[in-house]
Amino acid sequence: MTPEAIARAADLMCAARLERRRFDRLPEDCRPANEASAYAVQDALHAALAAAGHGALAGHKIGCTTPVMQRFLGIPNPCAGGVFAPTVHHERATLRHGDFLHVGVECEIAVRLAQDLPAVGAPFDRAAAGAAVGACMAAIEVVDDRYVDYRTLDVPTLIADDFFNAACVLGAPVADWRELDLAALRGRMAINGAEVGTGTGSDILGHPLEALAWLANARATRGRSLEAGEFVLLGSVVETRWVAKGDLVEIELEGLGRAACAFE
Repeated sequence: MTPEAIARAADLMCAARLERRRFDRLPEDCRPANEASAYAVQDALHAALAAAGHGALAGHKIGCTTPVMQRFLGIPNPCAGGVFAPTVHHERATLRHGDFLHVGVECEIAVRLAQDLPAVGAPFDRAAAGAAVGACMAAIEVVDDRYVDYRTLDVPTLIADDFFNAACVLGAPVADWRELDLAALRGRMAINGAEVGTGTGSDILGHPLEALAWLANARATRGRSLEAGEFVLLGSVVETRWVAKGDLVEIELEGLGRAACAFE
């Protein structure tokens, strides 16, 4: 894509996001044709949103790292997006249901980095990625289906628009996470007290830290690093659940604690 096409795509997506209106599709002359172009548009979108007062990026999300989500979206490989600081909440959040177009929730394992994973250090394996992790957390990713019909959109367009991310709720950080077997941890999600899904850490690419290594390596191909202080949502062990006004969402991951989000 030309710089002009990248900028045009980012501006169109930025306007739809800020105006909270459903996005259909990009015009053909500025639609990313592959994932490399998609991430270039995503970078430009982040800059446009930041310039419009949306805040700075605080972390990252990875989608489609589990079989349940790959089946749900029909996408066989991980996809990454950014998470803006004003959309990050801690332990228990109350959000306005009307601030979203079609809001959903996911049950995730998250990590916060204590050390950089620099692009010059790639490739990283699971052990090298894990060595940079300072804490693990249970987390709710809040996603927004802000599209006319996401099933008709191409994957690069979804990636360019942060792959559905809208917010997150991070549980209390667990610093002694190395005493846990992350792959064996069981997660559950309940809405209004009724369990709606379960999964295990091993659902995330065989081990949650494999997802972190994937992101570090994928960013390195673009000359981008992961930095100390950033967090990463590694993927949902439960299929996305769409929520109604008044719903209370609660998730729990063995050894990592809980997080909750109410939609008023």
